[in-house]
Amino acid sequence: MTEEAMTSEPQTHPSVSVTGPGEGETIVLGTTRMRFLEDGSHTGHRLAIAESVLAPHTQGPPQHRHGRHDEGFYILSGTVRFTVGDEDYDAATGTLVMVPPGTPHTFANLTDHPAVMLSTFTPDLYVQYFRDLQEELAGGRPLTPQANIDAMSRYATEPA
Repeated sequence: MTEEAMTSEPQTHPSVSVTGPGEGETIVLGTTRMRFLEDGSHTGHRLAIAESVLAPHTQGPPQHRHGRHDEGFYILSGTVRFTVGDEDYDAATGTLVMVPPGTPHTFANLTDHPAVMLSTFTPDLYVQYFRDLQEELAGGRPLTPQANIDAMSRYATEPA
């Protein structure tokens, strides 16, 4: 070992973030339950990760496009129908779908069984959108198409 290595100060590193089973922020939007495993607060807002459980026959959001973030979906169980523009893709367990900024997309669980997916948002910009929707619903207000569009617009997203 060199003299320098023996006398140098230990390096400090950012804390490791661990989110265990049942931990994380949970947001319920209709028949979809989201659990944020990482909301961006431990990644310098570069990445957010959510686990989403879609009940059977759950229609997803209206087709939309993000202006400033990539969105990834990894199917943990079940099958999720992704509509990208005019094309449909049935993503079964083990499938990864990556949606770059500007790409019109939506998803739904059209099956008789729940579907579970892991979603990534890079950067984490869109996490607050889901919080806003939950707040809208918690206030007893129905989630109208216009309220949804208004919330999307705050996070560089627009209907497709």
